Amino acid sequence: MKAVHITAFVLVVVGALNLGLVGLFDFNLIGAVFGTIPWLERLINVLIGVAAVALLATHKKDCKSCMEGAKPTVQSPPSPPPIT
Repeated sequence: MKAVHITAFVLVVVGALNLGLVGLFDFNLIGAVFGTIPWLERLINVLIGVAAVALLATHKKDCKSCMEGAKPTVQSPPSPPPIT
């Protein structure tokens, strides 16, 4: 599961950087690199979207910062064995 998380993180960072470049300089890095192969450019954009959804779905479980505020689950102690 760690490999999926790392891959999703890298894809989301690449997608975010690409959107930043588009917003600031009107430069699409993914389009510049893979623009000659339109279906590959589209596939990479779809994978970035899927990665974002995967991170969104698993964020609470994986994020140590979010878990710091979570209350630990308290288990009741086991009952003592019967006296015979």
